[in-house]
Amino acid sequence: MDKPKIADTKPCVVDLEAGKHAWCTCGESTNQPLCDGSHAGTVFKPQIFEMAEAKTVALCACKRTDNAPFCDGTHVGLDPADA
Repeated sequence: MDKPKIADTKPCVVDLEAGKHAWCTCGESTNQPLCDGSHAGTVFKPQIFEMAEAKTVALCACKRTDNAPFCDGTHVGLDPADA
C-alpha cells in the first residue's frame, strides 16, 4: 500500500487545542483526521504538527492535500474508489 486511503471527500472541521497533534497520513484511522496507529506495518507515519493556539481548522481527509495537514480543496472531484 503506497497510496493512502481516501478517508472522506470533504475536510474534517475540528476544534484543536494548542499543542502537538498527529494527523493520519494513511487514511485508515478510525479517529479521522487524527492518527490512531492504524498505519502500523505500512510505509505510512503520522504527520506531527503543532498549533500555537486553540483554533477551529479544516484538516484534509482525502490525504491528497499539498498543504498537509490542512485541506487545500484537492478533494473536489475525487472518487473514494481511487485510493
